Amino acid sequence: MHLQPYESVNGVPLTATRGDIISAHGQPRSESRNNVGLTALDYGDAVYRFQDSGRLEEVTARAEALHLGTVAVPFRDLAAFVQSSDDRAFDRSGFLVSPRYGIAFVPGEPCWVTALARHCVQEWMAMG
Repeated sequence: MHLQPYESVNGVPLTATRGDIISAHGQPRSESRNNVGLTALDYGDAVYRFQDSGRLEEVTARAEALHLGTVAVPFRDLAAFVQSSDDRAFDRSGFLVSPRYGIAFVPGEPCWVTALARHCVQEWMAMG
């Protein structure tokens, strides 16, 4: 996964609309609504989740490695990397969330990483 925190994921801007995603990738394999009210467009190797307003909230993609500019972190080392470089990182329901990098992932379930829109970090913090 190539990430510019809070800006883009694999070249897709986090300001993309549902229409932008469908135009770029075609019809998804499936579309569903999750338990927090987001609509998910599932393309197999990436899932784009939107609010009803059409605002992109998060992108979950396969990530054998997370590329942050010139740094590449293999998924197996991602938890240690986040814990050592983001003093605001926290755990929510088994997810390690990094406000610095705008990501959430389950360390024990490779290799999926969710890139978050900036406003989503507060929502993750507010979750019990």
